[in-house]
Amino acid sequence: MSTTPSPDLAGATETRTQAQKTAGLRRVLARQLILELGLPLAGYYGLRAAGASAWLSVAAGGALAAPWIVYSALRNRRFDIMAALSLSLVVASGVMSLVTGDPRLLLVRDSWLGALFGLWIFATLPTRRPFVMITSQAIVVAKLGVAGAKAWEGRWDREPQFRRRVRILSAIWGAVLLADAGVRIVLAYSLPIDAVPGVSTTQWLVVLGCLLAFHTWYVNRTGLKA
Repeated sequence: MSTTPSPDLAGATETRTQAQKTAGLRRVLARQLILELGLPLAGYYGLRAAGASAWLSVAAGGALAAPWIVYSALRNRRFDIMAALSLSLVVASGVMSLVTGDPRLLLVRDSWLGALFGLWIFATLPTRRPFVMITSQAIVVAKLGVAGAKAWEGRWDREPQFRRRVRILSAIWGAVLLADAGVRIVLAYSLPIDAVPGVSTTQWLVVLGCLLAFHTWYVNRTGLKA
């Protein structure tokens, strides 16, 4: 009796596998939103409602995200430069805020991280691996497999227009992240302190949602989609 799966069964298995990968990606994103954004925000406003000072509330809210950053790095069993940078900013901003007594230094921590990320994106533009190529690799492998991903990446060497469009999209990500960081720093020092965490988080979610929507439209419109 043949053990080779029928085409229909193989297709169904592949469909289930892709669905499982998509569901897994969504779970990871939801976990990140809850633990890196929702938990610190809830911690801040919860402590403020309990009568804690602004500095303690901001520090504790930021500290709630630190174990998740460490856990993610340990779970992946690799050095994650963004996680290390985020964790170092948590510690550095906490120390600076403690020395100066200014809780707003803690509130702009994520803005500095966004600004550094934007600058890093611009630094990748002249290389063979701009931001979009780096971040798309795992998604392309999940969709097309290793061979398909290599074929998609091979377009970089064959198609000048592909390279130009990848760099344009990467530059847009970098510019938007830098602009968002600048606006959030201004807001952190302009708004009443208790309004800053909520406004900053809401702004970041709106900016990220718009960026992802534009990214999807652009890759479909310009033929970058794998």
